[in-house]
Amino acid sequence: MTVAATPSPLDLAQGQLDAYNAQDLDAYCGFFADDLMVADLNGQVTIQGLAAFRDKYAQVFADFPENRVELLNRIVLGNTVIDHEKVVRRHGGETFEVAAIYTVAGGKIARVDFVK
Repeated sequence: MTVAATPSPLDLAQGQLDAYNAQDLDAYCGFFADDLMVADLNGQVTIQGLAAFRDKYAQVFADFPENRVELLNRIVLGNTVIDHEKVVRRHGGETFEVAAIYTVAGGKIARVDFVK
């Protein structure tokens, strides 16, 4: 019998980024916990639960079919991954930068805090 290894925080962060860039909603959501919380750093919770998260990103992918993230920098410390990202909504169009702080628990991303 083989026991599946629990993915590392680095594996989860990279996997969700790859799935996001592929706009593969099912794969993307598979990296996040059912009770996921998304918030602005030191601020308001903006999404509670995987169902709400799925709805949000289904809309993002529909509204911005060329949307991609470029990883500018990454820090991994324990169960936390901090990504500095450049978001490109469409080729040659609007871009913006964010820091995404991913907190991992139980082999899934349990919380995301954004600095915008």
